[in-house]
Amino acid sequence: MKDARENLAAHTTGEAEKPESMATRTTPSAPPSSPSYVGPFLIVSFLFFVFGFLTTLNTFLEPLVESAFQLNQFWAQAVNGAFFVAYLIFSAPTAKLIEAIGYKRTMVVSLVVMAAGTLLFIPAAGILLYPLFLTAILVLAAGIAALQTSANPYVSVLGPEHSAPARLTLAQAFNSIGATISGHVAGKFILAKALDPGQLAKLSSEAQHAYEAQTAAAVRAPYLFFAVSLIILALAVALAKLPTLQVTREFRPARGADPVLSQSIWSYKHTVLAAFGIFCYVGTEVGLGSSLTDYLARPDIGALPRATAAEVVGYFYWGGALVGRLLGSWILTRIAAPRLLGLFGCLAAICVLISIFSTGNLAVWSVLLAGFFNSIMFPNIFALGAKGLGPLTSKGSGLIMSGVVGGSVIPMIIGQIAVWGESHNAPVTVAIQHSFFLPVACYLFIAYYGIWGSRPTKTATA
Repeated sequence: MKDARENLAAHTTGEAEKPESMATRTTPSAPPSSPSYVGPFLIVSFLFFVFGFLTTLNTFLEPLVESAFQLNQFWAQAVNGAFFVAYLIFSAPTAKLIEAIGYKRTMVVSLVVMAAGTLLFIPAAGILLYPLFLTAILVLAAGIAALQTSANPYVSVLGPEHSAPARLTLAQAFNSIGATISGHVAGKFILAKALDPGQLAKLSSEAQHAYEAQTAAAVRAPYLFFAVSLIILALAVALAKLPTLQVTREFRPARGADPVLSQSIWSYKHTVLAAFGIFCYVGTEVGLGSSLTDYLARPDIGALPRATAAEVVGYFYWGGALVGRLLGSWILTRIAAPRLLGLFGCLAAICVLISIFSTGNLAVWSVLLAGFFNSIMFPNIFALGAKGLGPLTSKGSGLIMSGVVGGSVIPMIIGQIAVWGESHNAPVTVAIQHSFFLPVACYLFIAYYGIWGSRPTKTATA
């Protein structure tokens, strides 16, 4: 048993045992030092930047799709639906892929799939075919889902378990950097000349055709650049020296009869609740983020042009998450992750409630401030949900990441509530504000998870 445990530890750090030579027996050696994970951490953190950028850029496509295809808000939210449903479909298979080929190769495969998805945007934008557009989003999302399913647990086990929430929060700061930049890119290169459906309906058929051509050009060039960049990044990761942290892959074949491995991940209550917490968090973050461009453009709220509103959302809503993650990684060294998660969940709910019952600058800045409190939610829910899973970590990661499908479900419900309100003669602003009660409920569940639901009732042991 002792030898087996030592071999497992060697695999976890990526260091194979080496036979002692005559030279080692006669020459004194320096005391062994723990491996340095700084380089691997920075490489994987850059991957967080990539999927943060592309994920958030997708939320800014909603106004463009709404006008280009002349859709109502509910069907425009299907852009997010197609994107996030991929997490439900592909997260569990990715867990199996990790067991088969390891974390690093799974990341490489994910980047290649993402490149294929970005390339599909080019013909989709060229012929403005909505089903092909959704297909491109689904393929891109499949790659991002696989990348997140492999990158998040990799960062979690890239050091001591007790510091996993702080480490994952810091890595997620790179995600927020990408999200913040995406608002600028969307405002400058994609939404700069986007029209709302009312404006588009007033154009002649020739002008509408010219607008469609302009829309296609606005999407093609950036996504071609993204595709090439992703292929280069996949090659870079493939050639990079990342430590082997394939605990699950190495452990299963050697101890296949171990009763721990036959346990259902659904029996771990804190992990199951974490999946629902991720469902609520991602759905709320995306639902608010994708609604805010129109919300801030309302005359009685921000009265901003759409392109300007997109940049404001990028800088302050998504940028607030960046500031929160940078501060959060420091705060987590002083305040326990469950307590901080509960506090931020309550404060985010209060911010959205203030915006619901106000107008003008107070409505604008209170809802934008919710982005700051979003900051530490994902990494802490994930780290708390994966705590104590040991050899079941990849299974737990697959289950938790499947909760990202909330980014599909909750925004569509938010959109439908707004549509329902308008159909019952509610002013547009009021209809949007009433739809924000759903994010409030989600934030309150996240607060519950942090304070009570994240306590493990059992852990997996070898």
